[in-house]
Amino acid sequence: MKTPTRWMSWDWDKLKEQQDKKSTGGVPPQFDEIIQQFRKIKLPGGPLLILLLLVIFLGSTMVYTIGVDEVGVVQRFGKYVRTTQPGLNFKMPAGIEKVTKVKVRRVYKEEFGFQTGRTGGKFGSEDITSVSLMLTGDLNVAVVPWIVQYRVKDPYNFLFKVQDVRRLLVDMSEAAMRLVVGDRSINEVISKREEIAVEARTVLQAELDRAESGIGIVTIEMKKTNVPGPVQPSFNEVNQAIQEKEKMIYQAREDYNKAIPAARGEAERTIRAAEGFQLDRINRAEGDAARFQSLYKEYAKAQDITRRRLYLEMIREVYPNIGEKYIIDKDQQGILPLLNLRDQDGAK
Repeated sequence: MKTPTRWMSWDWDKLKEQQDKKSTGGVPPQFDEIIQQFRKIKLPGGPLLILLLLVIFLGSTMVYTIGVDEVGVVQRFGKYVRTTQPGLNFKMPAGIEKVTKVKVRRVYKEEFGFQTGRTGGKFGSEDITSVSLMLTGDLNVAVVPWIVQYRVKDPYNFLFKVQDVRRLLVDMSEAAMRLVVGDRSINEVISKREEIAVEARTVLQAELDRAESGIGIVTIEMKKTNVPGPVQPSFNEVNQAIQEKEKMIYQAREDYNKAIPAARGEAERTIRAAEGFQLDRINRAEGDAARFQSLYKEYAKAQDITRRRLYLEMIREVYPNIGEKYIIDKDQQGILPLLNLRDQDGAK
């Protein structure tokens, strides 16, 4: 009867002897001895097993999973062939096709002029605060920190069009912000941060699209802008002077708004009064002329009677206003007898 083939041929006696030595405080087996024991193991079908392991390895590289917030960019021998969507996907074995996963829904951010517990927006050992120092349109220096939030909108351009996308984003962000700030005064930079952020986002996105960076700007957030510390007292004095100037201008405009309408009202009233007086004089003149015309017509019809009536009417108006009246006979030769009339009246 043949002895059955053993899968592994061990020297059980020797191994037991070594275990006994170990239990009794003997020296454990050396590493070389263990290697020699493994060399004595006989595995049937060695090439077949190697082939099987190779097939399993290659098969495992043909299946991959893409997360819900990313896409897979597939390259075949280094050349782009397709973009796969989230879920279970298949590709050719490793060495032929390669998959690069790009997170297209994650929002990244870069900080400029400050840092929040991590490396700032600039690379290397550059001074972080120097990034935020900008020259305004009225030749003042402003400290302008900001944050750029972005995401990948075109994975192909993001991976293959630009060598260093982050460096491009940082440089273009700084250039766009300096361009926008350079067109505004220091007061506008301090007070109109949202307007500057919107304009800078538009400029930056246009430049990134022109460079085919594959980046989409989500938003630009402006932090508190101010002037550098050494010039802060002088800037405060200038602001105080400007406020005083604005206050005086406001008061002057208030006085102007009070005086000018009053003067215009008075002028309008005078003009209306003059127009009323003019109209009254014209009406009176026209009435007098009409009355004179009617009198003349009556006078022309009976001149003697009209002349006498006019004389009597005039005497009636004038006579009551005369004080003392002396009626002298037309035949009187002199007025001496009448000189003492006043004394006689006083004696009476």
